[in-house]
Amino acid sequence: MAIRNIRTEEDEVLRKRCREITEMTPKLATLIDDMLETMYEANGVGLAAPQVGILKRVVVIDVGDGPYILINPVILETDGSQTGGEGCLSLPGKTATVTRPNYVKVRALGRDMKEYELEGTELLARAICHECDHLDGVLYTDKAESPVMDTEEYYETYQAQDEE
Repeated sequence: MAIRNIRTEEDEVLRKRCREITEMTPKLATLIDDMLETMYEANGVGLAAPQVGILKRVVVIDVGDGPYILINPVILETDGSQTGGEGCLSLPGKTATVTRPNYVKVRALGRDMKEYELEGTELLARAICHECDHLDGVLYTDKAESPVMDTEEYYETYQAQDEE
């Protein structure tokens, strides 16, 4: 496994729509392993292929009970909402307020290329939506309801507001 370079917001690859995957190949298996290693090394909870410069519909997620591999994910159902600070490995050190569903059901192919469904709430739901957005060239900043700020400043600002 190898750690890959994470593309940052000025890289146009992050704004492109990804291609569907039709078969598991040794190259795709290596990409998945590399994405997991890269995500863990960066202390992230999710990573999409375009974030490492690959325009394929694959994401990896681990919010503490994974990892989950989602190939060609499709969100089937959402419910509720949650609003909070959100960041991204492609915008290091930045945070903004984003509203996402509190429940998500997604259908995807696993590493074995067999279809499965995954349901998630709270952080897992947020991560699924965030990473699936990457596959369509959407960044969380496109959905931000607050200014994008340095993470420390964001939490100081919004914690102070919550305490008032």
